[in-house]
Amino acid sequence: MPSSGADPLLAVAAPEPALVGQAGAEAGRPRSWTLPVLGLLALGFLLLPYGGLLVTTPWRHIAPDAGDWDAVETSVVGTLLALALVVLGGTPLAWWLARRGRRGRALLDALLLVPLLTPPLAMGLLLAMAYGPYSAVGRTAGAFGLDLTNTPAAFLLAQVYASAPYYVLAARAAFEGVPREYEEIARTLGRGPWHTFWHVSLPLARLGLATGVALAWVRALGEFGIALIVAYYPQGIPVRLWVNLQDTGLSAVYPVLWAFFLIGLPLPLLLGLWGRGKHVA
Repeated sequence: MPSSGADPLLAVAAPEPALVGQAGAEAGRPRSWTLPVLGLLALGFLLLPYGGLLVTTPWRHIAPDAGDWDAVETSVVGTLLALALVVLGGTPLAWWLARRGRRGRALLDALLLVPLLTPPLAMGLLLAMAYGPYSAVGRTAGAFGLDLTNTPAAFLLAQVYASAPYYVLAARAAFEGVPREYEEIARTLGRGPWHTFWHVSLPLARLGLATGVALAWVRALGEFGIALIVAYYPQGIPVRLWVNLQDTGLSAVYPVLWAFFLIGLPLPLLLGLWGRGKHVA
């Protein structure tokens, strides 16, 4: 207890002797480097293939051919279109799933996970059965001049199915993190559902939505299994890598592989840095 003449503020601010002793004891202990070393080893293990790519690339003899550039163009255009469709269709679905009550929620979650857990090759076979020329949907689309196998439309279809579940799950989690009280306040002020969604829910969920966009971009750009079944032509970057490897060998994949990294990685990395900056702020 401090004396009657002691300053009460100093008495409150003064640390307890036991805490001071504990802090001093912890500061005096030798720091363990086991976990940092293990972490660095794990990080080096993950980055080793990229270092190997830098070392083994024949920089003086790297020369893409016309087919490589066509594959890059097909993937970029298709991915941008697929991403637009996924965001336009997946955002309302994610918001509805996040705001839906508990009734039937487990069933909806399971239905959403089914396409996510389906192996890409299996999903390609399912799309061939559902949209192929011998299916009801395929015959109907064919009557209107739209072929959904080995066409740009089929390539776009494969990318949408590959990327949509990832975006919807990330977007749903983002909307679930938006307090409903804010939406209710906006409605009590006379704002309609669309105005509330656009000016309240969407801005507050933007970080999670950005994560979903990054995931969808990478999945659509790098989809191989589905495209191999239903959209072998026109060849995108993943199928082109496979064709070059089979026809020529490892030396033929470097131009397309570097194009994939230079095109595919900047957007997710920038969105990730932007999100971290927002969280820090």
